[in-house]
Amino acid sequence: MPAQKILIYPHPVLKKLCHPVGAIDGEIKGLLQDLLDCMHAGPGSVGVAAPQIGVTLRVCVVDVSNSRNGKGNNHGLLQMINPVITERSGAAIMREGCMSVPDYTGDVERATEITVRFTDGNGIEQEVEASGFEAVAIQHEMDHLDGMLFLDRIASLKTGLFRRKNYK
Repeated sequence: MPAQKILIYPHPVLKKLCHPVGAIDGEIKGLLQDLLDCMHAGPGSVGVAAPQIGVTLRVCVVDVSNSRNGKGNNHGLLQMINPVITERSGAAIMREGCMSVPDYTGDVERATEITVRFTDGNGIEQEVEASGFEAVAIQHEMDHLDGMLFLDRIASLKTGLFRRKNYK
């Protein structure tokens, strides 16, 4: 199935608070597959959240295992339904980009270690301790569920936002 179209900022859905998922049914499993298809189709994408394809539900996927920054420290594919960060520690500023803001990257401060609780696509409650790039990617995708973009977290307006070179 072809990947869904990614919404581009300033599309209003990207700024909406997403609703919790009740039952994990065929519709939610289809949404997870759509998110995976989008993530795999995106250039260098390590995650996608439901609002990026126009769905205001608390669902996102993250997989940094094929990224140079996440290769040695990851949990593989995370399909997260109703994720909640229960602990966070550390802080670092890293450069982030987003398929919904295709022409820019920015310096964003995030926790370097998190514990996230969620339900997976099989309805099983999970708790994951993530660090480094994987923790950053999870926080980035979870921000989408709260109507936030990395633009809302730029560390410094003076030095934090950059136009991508050679972006196509």
